[in-house]
Amino acid sequence: MRRFAYLLLMVVMLAGCKSSKHVVVEKEKEKVAVAPTFSYLASKLQLTIPGKSGSMSVGGLMKMKSNELVQISLLMPILRTEIARIEIAPDKVLIVDRMNKRYVRATKDELKDILPKNAEFSRLERALTDAALPGGKTELTGKELGIPSLEKAKIQLYEFSTKEFSMAPTELTSKYTEVPLEELVKMLIALL
Repeated sequence: MRRFAYLLLMVVMLAGCKSSKHVVVEKEKEKVAVAPTFSYLASKLQLTIPGKSGSMSVGGLMKMKSNELVQISLLMPILRTEIARIEIAPDKVLIVDRMNKRYVRATKDELKDILPKNAEFSRLERALTDAALPGGKTELTGKELGIPSLEKAKIQLYEFSTKEFSMAPTELTSKYTEVPLEELVKMLIALL
């Protein structure tokens, strides 16, 4: 269970992924590799986690506003109601369990023992941007995310859009209760 909790957090952070896709531009007769950037990027996603009695999948949406925020919404099958939201900013993470009205708000420093050493917001942006490029790697496994014991778990990103959209940080009402990270991760596992 604990490994799965780490996988869920790692999949969301996409911190362990790395791509070799670059755009090459000519600059005064010397070639320089430049990573393409998008001010706005959105996609659909599917998280698939193998289990003893088959695999379990949950769909969702990803939105990214460059240098500011990445929001991932996990949606209940059929009803398409948000069951969880993960919001990643350069210096903090918010995980919301919509079903049980609970959340965790953690700074980058508070997560340093859970996340890989190279977990940076810029790496997450780069991975999402690279996935959106033609021929980009849109499916990431647990092994690629630094969790070899869950190598068959995967996240698939598809139907990308770079159109501008409105996105604000998540505001929670007093109906939501803040809980320790370990407790919320257990609850999210139960939802999936």
